[in-house]
Amino acid sequence: MIYEKTYDMVTDDIFMRLPYLAPGAEVFLKIEGLNPAGSVKLKTALSLIEDAENHGRLKPGARIIESSSGNLGIALSSICATKGYAFTCVVDPNTSATSADLMRALGTEVVVVDTLDANGGFLQSRISYIQQRTATDPTMIWLNQYANPANPRAHYDQTASSMLKELQQIDYLFVGVGSTGTFVGCAEYFREYSPDTRVVAVDAAGSVTFGGVPGRRRIPGLGASRRPELCRPELADEVVYITELDAVRECRLMAREHGLLVGGSTGSVLAAIRQRGGTFPTASRIAAISPDLGERYLRTVYDDAWVAEQFGGLW
Repeated sequence: MIYEKTYDMVTDDIFMRLPYLAPGAEVFLKIEGLNPAGSVKLKTALSLIEDAENHGRLKPGARIIESSSGNLGIALSSICATKGYAFTCVVDPNTSATSADLMRALGTEVVVVDTLDANGGFLQSRISYIQQRTATDPTMIWLNQYANPANPRAHYDQTASSMLKELQQIDYLFVGVGSTGTFVGCAEYFREYSPDTRVVAVDAAGSVTFGGVPGRRRIPGLGASRRPELCRPELADEVVYITELDAVRECRLMAREHGLLVGGSTGSVLAAIRQRGGTFPTASRIAAISPDLGERYLRTVYDDAWVAEQFGGLW
C-alpha cells in the first residue's frame, strides 16, 4: 500500500492474543504503536489539527502550542512537520529524554516546565505556561487536548469501531486514562453499539481524574494531577487504580514472555486485567488498548538502576 502522507499510515487492525493473562477468558491487546508517530496519539493529533483547520483557526504558517507528556507531542511534531506548522510542545521532567529528542528532531520547540502544581504533578503548571504564552502572543494556537471534543471523536470514529469490527463481541474493555480522550471516545461508541460491554477505566495510583488521592507519579501517559474537562466518569462501569511498580512488572513480563516492549500505560492496563484474574465469567472476551511500544521507556521502565532508585527494586 502506498501513502502520500505519514499521518495517513494509521494501523488500526493489529491485535495480539494473550491467552494466559486471565484464566478462562480470551484477552486481545490492540497494538497502537506501529504507526510512524509510534502511538495511538497519531489519531488524536490529526483530529485536533484537522478540526482547527476546518474551523479556520489554523492557516498556512500558523504556530501551534500544546501540552504533552510525550506521545501526543511526538504525533503533533510529525504532522506539523508535514503540514508546515511551527510547533511548541510543553512537557515536564517526567517526559522521557527520548521523546523530547524525537520532537526536537522533527523541528519542535520543546519547553520543560518543572514547577509542581497544587496536586503534586505538572499538568496545571504546563497549562498555565500555555495560557501565559498565548496571552502574550495571540498568533499561537492552543489545540487543548484536555477539553477539545475532537480528541475523543478520533477514538469514537476509529479506535473503538475498529475493535468491535475485528473482535465482534467484547465483554470487557480495559482503557488507560490520561487526557481521557481515548477513554471517552471508546466508551461513548460502546455505549451506543455494544451496550453490554463493561468499560473499565484504568488509572494510575496518585491520579485525581476519578477523584483519587493525589500522589507522586513518575511514568508519563497515565493519570493526571488535574481532571481534564473532557472526562466523563459516568462512562466507566468500573475504575481500577494501578501502582506504577505493578505497571513496570507487567511491562517486563511482556518483554520476557512475549518478546514485545510496551509502554507504561500498557503495563497498567495489563496489570488491571491480571488483578481481576479469576473474576471474569468463563469464555469472556476482553479487549485492551496498548497505546504505545516500549522503546521510549528504556531509560526508565526497563532500566534496573532507575527502577531500584524509584521503587527499591521490582520484587
